[in-house]
Amino acid sequence: MNDLVLILDFGSQYTQLIARRLRELDVYCEIHPYNALSSLSRAKAVILSGSPASVHDPIALDIDLSQIIGKVPVLAVCYGAQYIAQHRSGKVERSKVREYGKASIKLLKNDLIFNHIPDDHQIWMSHGDSIIELPDSFDVLAMSSGVIAAFKYLHTQSDVFPVYGLQFHPEVTHSIFGKEILKNFIEISGIKRNWDASCIISQTVSETREKVQDDHIIMGLSGGVDSTVAAMMLKEAIGDRLHCIFVDNGLLRKNEFEDVLKSYENMGLNIKGVRAGKQFLDHLHGISDPELKRKSIGKTFIDVFEHEAKELPEVKWLGQGTIYPDVIESVSVHGPSVTIKSHHNVGGLPEKLHLGLIEPLRMLFKDEVRKVGHSLGISDQLLHRHPFPGPGLGIRILGEITQDKVELCQEADAIFIQKLKENGWYDKVWQAGAILLPVRSVGVMGDERTYEFTVALRSVNSVDGMTAEWSPLPYELLSDVSSSIINKVKGINRVVYDISTKPPATIEWE
Repeated sequence: MNDLVLILDFGSQYTQLIARRLRELDVYCEIHPYNALSSLSRAKAVILSGSPASVHDPIALDIDLSQIIGKVPVLAVCYGAQYIAQHRSGKVERSKVREYGKASIKLLKNDLIFNHIPDDHQIWMSHGDSIIELPDSFDVLAMSSGVIAAFKYLHTQSDVFPVYGLQFHPEVTHSIFGKEILKNFIEISGIKRNWDASCIISQTVSETREKVQDDHIIMGLSGGVDSTVAAMMLKEAIGDRLHCIFVDNGLLRKNEFEDVLKSYENMGLNIKGVRAGKQFLDHLHGISDPELKRKSIGKTFIDVFEHEAKELPEVKWLGQGTIYPDVIESVSVHGPSVTIKSHHNVGGLPEKLHLGLIEPLRMLFKDEVRKVGHSLGISDQLLHRHPFPGPGLGIRILGEITQDKVELCQEADAIFIQKLKENGWYDKVWQAGAILLPVRSVGVMGDERTYEFTVALRSVNSVDGMTAEWSPLPYELLSDVSSSIINKVKGINRVVYDISTKPPATIEWE
């Protein structure tokens, strides 16, 4: 059993990055809402995340610190640090100017948390409150522009479980030595660094066999990394009692239905392809709202999948390629789940089909999924395919969807992807695609005036999709892609390139 670091989430946009950095250090961790303390008994260390809230808010997020402090080592980040200082009679005040971005800190005391780290180094701040005074029993470890940047607290003189507070965010890459700080905290906590994503294979196979017994599993495949790796893992567990369905929703990339089925031919998966594009497009008629489009696509998928499942009465379980970011984003720190986007996985399907749910990847991040897939012998061609959203082009065609628009988007997208491959850029970017905008503009082709659609190209670099930077594609490549789309795709006369980062933008447009 791996040592657990429990991350209590107070709603920070960076909480998932804390988990990412720990996983990179081969440390097993889980993110739970700040008030979900039932897992404390399993934890060998606890990290309190930041928060958009203030400790002075009337509805500030409260936690019973007595259950944590003095019981396990604690690392408190931003809001977590402010909260501990405030509740131990320190002084936290609203900052005159919100401090956001790069800053530098000066170490005042030697401590293991800053072991092998320079006295002066760059960190990343993001806070509206500042710790002005610490209680007498707290030690200031570092300052930044007159602000307390780090502190240490021991519940008693003989306490072996220290509490560290950081005003800055070590999980963000702009904190140059942030990962080393997290590593030092892990060493202080005595956590074993033995988490290996591939080790989940034998554990999951064993658990699946025990859970499923002699029953059958049905699973929808998309051709993407998550569903492919999940299916191969389930195949390891139950062999041909796994039944896979690949549904053509009419919103796939050009020739993707045939290409995906062909890529699965030699993998021993029991797979059936179902063409249902007309059914999906009919149900999308007249719908422009992004969330309503997702819900329509999800409902139609359930209908198609339910029809196929009825042909397999021996099936008792539904397999899904849910990964850890999907799990995290389905839980609100304020209690009931909030809607992020409806296309992570189709909600309601297990209940409607009266099936149990099997999610072999639910504790893995995307890059960890790829490592597991490599261990399972899945080809690089499949493992390194760009992510593609569940609703497909349904959220890359802005506004109402028609067959004509689908074909325009497919053609433009195919040209873009092919040009990336030809120029050696496909494997250098995380995800790329074409977005058909509900915008027409005037153009001139030959001696004719045109009034046609605009396409936006989107290409981003990322590790796990939690944050993303736009890809600095060469101007010559963008020019070639633009010319090819405009010359070859009748109905498009303008191409633009999206240079937005995530956050504040998202990778997909809808």
